[in-house]
Amino acid sequence: MVAACVSAACVHTVHRDTPAVRVGRIDPGITVLLEDSVDLIRGKRVALLTNQTGVDRSGTSDIALLAHGARAAAADVHLVLLFSPEHGIGGAEDKTGVPGGRDPATALPIVSLYGETTLAPPDSALHGLDALVIDLQDVGSRTWTYVAAMVYAMQSAARTHLPVIVLDRPNPLTGSRVEGPILDSALAHSEPSAPGRNARPYALYPIPLRHGLTMGELALFYNDVLGLRADLHVIPVRGWRREVWFDETGLPWVRPSPNLPSARSVLLYPALVAFESSNLSVGRGTAAPFEWIGAPWLDAERVIKLLRDRDLGGGGVQFAVESFTPERPTDGKYGGRHIPGIHVEVTARDQVQVARVAAALLWAIAKTHPDSLRLDTLGFDTRLGSAVARRALLRGDDPDDVIDAGLPDVVAFERRSRQYMLYR
Repeated sequence: MVAACVSAACVHTVHRDTPAVRVGRIDPGITVLLEDSVDLIRGKRVALLTNQTGVDRSGTSDIALLAHGARAAAADVHLVLLFSPEHGIGGAEDKTGVPGGRDPATALPIVSLYGETTLAPPDSALHGLDALVIDLQDVGSRTWTYVAAMVYAMQSAARTHLPVIVLDRPNPLTGSRVEGPILDSALAHSEPSAPGRNARPYALYPIPLRHGLTMGELALFYNDVLGLRADLHVIPVRGWRREVWFDETGLPWVRPSPNLPSARSVLLYPALVAFESSNLSVGRGTAAPFEWIGAPWLDAERVIKLLRDRDLGGGGVQFAVESFTPERPTDGKYGGRHIPGIHVEVTARDQVQVARVAAALLWAIAKTHPDSLRLDTLGFDTRLGSAVARRALLRGDDPDDVIDAGLPDVVAFERRSRQYMLYR
């Protein structure tokens, strides 16, 4: 297996504007299921947890393929129910309380698994089924709630003795790089909401911020470490290798959420997601969310001057002073105001270490604006992963030292996770 990238010495340069190099035919799990493993659902009543990202190489949706595709029809597959995660079945909703309804193309009922937070499928919805199929795109970050939707569904399926089939997809950030911080175990909570304790779908378990696994590998990992005991079948991607970026796969790019429109935003998402729990905008309401950070009080020139004195563990990004205007931002931050900002530009994606970018930004902004910066500390900590790291950065400790302190735990995780890896 490919080792975790934990220092500047273990990377090589691929510039952003370098054309993607195709690496041979790659087929997602839905294609492999229907071509090679259809016996898992032959003659069965099936529910499907998916959204707009569940498509084959041609862009045809799993819903269409399982509801009236030729291979599914020949196997007498009966798709009877749909579940949807955060952002809904079409991935366009950016609010709580996402409704269910019916799929307009098939008239199948849709049960939403996103209310005030990510929800587990109700046991009543699973009765009478023969299998639960899951196909959702991960983005390579610990904070991604689609993973929680899968884990909660696996918990429910195990309780009701329902087989689970996870259709795998490539990790868009590759599967060859792992970065901390590791989520503090005191912040982790893997259960759905219950009386007296809310769910933390973005903080399930102590894993690194950038975990390097695919959705199918995460299913294997969580089924084991959480003791879910689901009857789990993972259908792998055919032809993918761990070092391959998504734009090298030949698969259609489908934005996984309304706020991740591009591969750049997906790469920078783990670096900026913790700042959602601050009084800084991360560019929601612009054409390039998670590529900006700004606020009315931000002196971007001073912050960037501090950042330019650092190499961020090998580079890969550069910072530019650039104001922006959030229009109807769903986080409610500075809508319609032209605010000072910092544009985070990816220059060499293989060199980007998102944890170092996050740490350096917090350190520099806190250093220049100690009286203006406001953090929701619990929200920030559960996303960055560590209250200890956050406090160290706020008091001015060197960002690289803060990240380096967690490297032994990151390496230990990478070694532990190898047993769940499906790809070389």
